[in-house]
Amino acid sequence: MCGIIGYIGEKEAQPILLNGLKRLEYRGYDSCGMVTFLSHKNSLSVRKLPGKVKDLEGLLKKRPLSGNLGASHCRWATHGSPNQINAHPHLDCKDEIALVHNGIIENYEALKQELIKEGHRFRSQTDTEVIVHLIEKLYQNVPLEEAVRKCLKLLKGSYAIAVISKREPGKLVGARSGSPLIIGIGKNENFLASDVPAVLEYTKEVVFLDEGEVAVLSQDNFKITDLEGREIAKKSTRINWDIEQAQKQGYKHFMLKEINEQPKVLENLLNLRIQKETGKIVFAEQRIPEEKLKSIKNISIVACGTAYHAGLVGKYILESICAIPTLVDVSSEFRYRDLLINSDTLVIAISQSGETADTLAGVREAKNLGAPILSICNVLGSTLSRESDGVIYTHAGPEIGVASTKAYTAQLAALYLFALYLAGIKNILTQEKINKYLEDLKKIPRYLQEVLKNQEAIAKLSRRHAHFGSFLYLGRNINFPSALEGALKLKEISYIPAEGYAAGEMKHGPIALIDEYRAVVCIVPQSKVYEKMISNIQEIRSRRGKIIAIATEGDAEIKKLTREVVYIPQVDEFFSPLVVALPLQLLAYHIATKRGCDVDQPRNLAKSVTVE
Repeated sequence: MCGIIGYIGEKEAQPILLNGLKRLEYRGYDSCGMVTFLSHKNSLSVRKLPGKVKDLEGLLKKRPLSGNLGASHCRWATHGSPNQINAHPHLDCKDEIALVHNGIIENYEALKQELIKEGHRFRSQTDTEVIVHLIEKLYQNVPLEEAVRKCLKLLKGSYAIAVISKREPGKLVGARSGSPLIIGIGKNENFLASDVPAVLEYTKEVVFLDEGEVAVLSQDNFKITDLEGREIAKKSTRINWDIEQAQKQGYKHFMLKEINEQPKVLENLLNLRIQKETGKIVFAEQRIPEEKLKSIKNISIVACGTAYHAGLVGKYILESICAIPTLVDVSSEFRYRDLLINSDTLVIAISQSGETADTLAGVREAKNLGAPILSICNVLGSTLSRESDGVIYTHAGPEIGVASTKAYTAQLAALYLFALYLAGIKNILTQEKINKYLEDLKKIPRYLQEVLKNQEAIAKLSRRHAHFGSFLYLGRNINFPSALEGALKLKEISYIPAEGYAAGEMKHGPIALIDEYRAVVCIVPQSKVYEKMISNIQEIRSRRGKIIAIATEGDAEIKKLTREVVYIPQVDEFFSPLVVALPLQLLAYHIATKRGCDVDQPRNLAKSVTVE
């Protein structure tokens, strides 16, 4: 979950590394650091400290680094406190080798004890430092990359690393297993990075490294091998979006920008996937044969966090439209239970980054059991997309805010489209009925725009409730997952305890929590369960709970029950999770900002969870 970037070229490394680190800070911001090779001193020079990249930038203004070779790191701590000693880069005993690392080394303690017995001196409490000392031990009369390969064979766990050595200052070595790493190909310069935005200002040509691959970069060339040293030929991918899309563009926070981008994201996705002339749904990357999809008897969805909530909505969608039994699992549970799946089960893996460790592990387990894998993913060339049999890219653009917003609604839209596509293949729905669904779906971007026009009213309502110590979110049927997602958003960015519940479960425990000190967010659009939700609201009101309702425009009944109402346009219940998502996101955003929280980089979180 950390971010790494390495540079080798003809330019000064410091500004490039610092700039790239700012683009990667969403991956971790407990501590950060940088190392460069100083050719005039034939030495490695390090700057590192606890805190965010802006703190490192301040340090570098006072004590700048020079050199054309270097690596940098922003950390999400796993082993050892986020202090200066534990910050990356880490050096060997002789200060000749420097390394940055994203991942977890599971057998580090045994390796560390062995190295200590051999005389190695450890300075930190991290698992990472084991790697650099192992490389030091093996770096005897062999090139740096050979020492790295030998080292990696001894490691258990996950890693993406960048390594430099003052003994071979013309090389930048990288490797990955379980954590993402890309090569950026420039003119008289090359890059290693955890993610594309770090290098996009300098090049749009990237190579995605696969599991167990080692890269050796020089100023004007690169070579990729496996762990045995066998060379691997790989083609580069051209990135079709630019760095401007990863900027705030005048918004106070990335999260607010990404909330406001949702109408356009969905409009673009629908235009891309629905043929104007025929109304047919097309997925260019969906490579699972139609005959295989026709034979599918059940579906299993695996995901984490917000993507898991999208998957829960997907269960309602797929069972309603396709009449296929659908299970939804948290990836970290899916990977460890006894799976009753086979080639008749379609596994749908959902991940914004495509690098979520638990989801990838679950997918690999399902593949071993013969299940075809369809991934719903936002990041082109990610590990998940490469390991799946078919992919539906959401094309939401870079999402920098740690709390997912536009990726969530794009995942929902992809699930609606896939369900309709599958219903057509299996002859469950006629094209005429599919077209009717699609006409309703095409209205959603306009409805989202209408919600966004009401942002100031939502902001005022949010600020009035920012002092509450806890929240309860209630929803029914297809909007039960919306309640879970609304609670997660609030927890993530405001640090207020919040729980999402199926409203029908309220009397089975949660009602004991309701009093005048707790706010209750009730998701109550017009639907077949509307009257049931009204009954729940009456029960909350009788216990003096502070009710915030998300309701349909023109709802007169709700006004009698609470003055705190966010109205959404009249929308078919089936598609309402897409519209309900925005007021829930805005509610969380404005409560968090009122409380002075860092909504883009909430404490203890990282955007891409690449460790278990």
